[in-house]
Amino acid sequence: MPLGRAKFAIFLLLFSLACPISQVLAKKTDNSASNAGDPRRALHALNRLTFGPRSGDLRQVMAMGLDRWIEMQLHPEKIDDSALNARLEPLRTIRMSTKEIAEDFPDPQEINQVLNGKRAMPSDPARRAVYQVQLARLQDRKERKEEAGKNVASATGNANKQVEGSSMDASAPPDAGGAAADNPATTNDVMNSVTGSEAMTATAAPAKLTREEQEQARRREEQLYADLEVQQLPSLPPEQRFKKVLSMPVEQQVLFADALRGGKGHEFLEGLSPKQKETLLAMNNPAIVVMSELMQAKLLRAIYSQRQLEEVMTDFWFNHFNVFMEKGLDRLLVTTYERDVIRPHALGKFEDLLVATAKSPAMLFYLDNFMSVGPNSAQALGLPPRPYARGPYGRRYPPPRPRQNAGRRPTGLNENYGRELLELHTLSVNGGYSQRDVTEVAKVFTGWTIDKPAEGGGFKFDPRMPEPGPKFVLGHRIKPKGEGEGLEVLHRLATSPQTAHFISLKLAQRFVSDDPSPALVDRMTKTFLKKKGDIREVLNTLFHCPEFWDDGAYRAKVKTPLEFIASAVRATGAEVDDAQPLAQQLNRMGMPLYGAQPPTGYSMKAETWVSSSSLLNRMNFALALTGGKIKGVKVDSAALAGGTPPSPDATTTLPTLEASLIGGGVSKQTHDSIAAQLEGAKNGMQQKPDNKAGTRKPDDAARPPDVSTIVGLLLGSPEFQRR
Repeated sequence: MPLGRAKFAIFLLLFSLACPISQVLAKKTDNSASNAGDPRRALHALNRLTFGPRSGDLRQVMAMGLDRWIEMQLHPEKIDDSALNARLEPLRTIRMSTKEIAEDFPDPQEINQVLNGKRAMPSDPARRAVYQVQLARLQDRKERKEEAGKNVASATGNANKQVEGSSMDASAPPDAGGAAADNPATTNDVMNSVTGSEAMTATAAPAKLTREEQEQARRREEQLYADLEVQQLPSLPPEQRFKKVLSMPVEQQVLFADALRGGKGHEFLEGLSPKQKETLLAMNNPAIVVMSELMQAKLLRAIYSQRQLEEVMTDFWFNHFNVFMEKGLDRLLVTTYERDVIRPHALGKFEDLLVATAKSPAMLFYLDNFMSVGPNSAQALGLPPRPYARGPYGRRYPPPRPRQNAGRRPTGLNENYGRELLELHTLSVNGGYSQRDVTEVAKVFTGWTIDKPAEGGGFKFDPRMPEPGPKFVLGHRIKPKGEGEGLEVLHRLATSPQTAHFISLKLAQRFVSDDPSPALVDRMTKTFLKKKGDIREVLNTLFHCPEFWDDGAYRAKVKTPLEFIASAVRATGAEVDDAQPLAQQLNRMGMPLYGAQPPTGYSMKAETWVSSSSLLNRMNFALALTGGKIKGVKVDSAALAGGTPPSPDATTTLPTLEASLIGGGVSKQTHDSIAAQLEGAKNGMQQKPDNKAGTRKPDDAARPPDVSTIVGLLLGSPEFQRR
């Protein structure tokens, strides 16, 4: 689809996304809570509680009854999701513990420890192969760095010698050495190595290769061998193929892993078990395997899970308690953070979720609280763990002397978590706290750390790190009681009216509009406080408020890139064999999964995602998706049009697709614009017989409109961009 053909939608999108869709549509929504038989009402619920309706969802909800369907979504444990689990089965890392991830997919720090002899090489052959390749690469980088340093030193020394001997060489002919004079060191090496008659042919002899050049030549030869191996190995049975790689010398394994980057990997990995695939991909890059599988799992859940509200809320809470995956060790920790911290509490009690995130190694590492030390703590002062150590028979021994630098009294207090806890996680930026409260909260959470972070350890309270004495937070005196201080502060924050209002506001922004009514937020806040932060109860109140069903809320929310891509795949019924290309599309749209660096996460508001460039990216994606140009994703556009060849007249094909993709309600402006584009494209083909790309055969005049093009244009329409 040429770029120019997609540009027609940009004005349409910018216009329609800037104003409520109810102003474009003539039909109004009945606000009464009892109008459960209205298809638009069911469609509205599907657009808000899921990542977008699929074909047949509307009929299913209508048959089940809207109230019953909402109740089912609020209790996901009652919904069978075995079909999704089968799709997730090959992604082994999403079920691993952090320790297992750290062992199977080592980061550079762990590899360096093995290199320095601080950790032993694993005995398992598959895991050992991963370590061997990373060790070889690390060693190679170090040798190259040392060689580069020697070359610099050698060049500097030769330059100094030339300066010192320039007066002695002044009588030499200006052209001595010919072209080789450009490289004095090489010329001298050649001349000093020959005598007598050999000197006559010295200028014709090749210069000696440097060590680096010799190494490059050797690697090129081995690379050719590795390429041949890659070409031959796919013909072997998968098990033999895998064993062949494990039996290769380390040098060949390195080159083999490099060769997989060149596009041959897909063919070679065909037929291997998930664990075998992960091993070979980890030989290439361990971190990428973990990150890729987590991203694929998120997309597959959003697209295929029957527990859609749980997926929506998991995404909501991860964004609220954001952690940036690419910050150091968090690439090991985010998998268990989402699985064991966010998802189990997505519809539970807010206080439980708050405590779980506070103790999560992923959050402790992301906001640096794991290394926050009280200025007057035992660790900061260099004091021993106990006043006296007990020996045999209860004998007490005097403590060792404090560290020599104990007199420096390093503070080590980090306020990052304390600030974000108050500003982003609970009270909000206008929650009535001061900078002193931030500092006091930071003191409260000193000692909340991680046990052996690089090895995948969990939460640990270190009694030597906390700041001693009472703290004063939001006018309350927090007595010294170790880990209990943090739990008390979290309880006070979780039950605060300011927190109840802030969380209710954010939920209303996600499910109703960017600027929800204060009355709605107040009702949700009352439920939050009355039900002690029960998220399910707050949502139940929201879904039964008239504001949720108001005409102004219908298609009033602009989809984020994640919501757009997931809804497009769901609406088209696409079959996703590989979700990684979809994750790459999100990168292009400015919303990489787990890639929000600031603690604020990604915005839910339209102003962030509405611009001509971002909307053009969406249109290009829609056309690529329906045109079969997204690898690993297949769309049967003809099935969307009823499974039979559509009429040659777009006026009959277009309404069918409008109903199946969007559920109707497409404005006349959108309908006419798409019809005009299809007609223009058809006429353009007929009017350019000399253009090879536009030439039609005589019997092509009645060719039906391209269904995939119609589907792509509808996915890029203003109505589909909203939910």
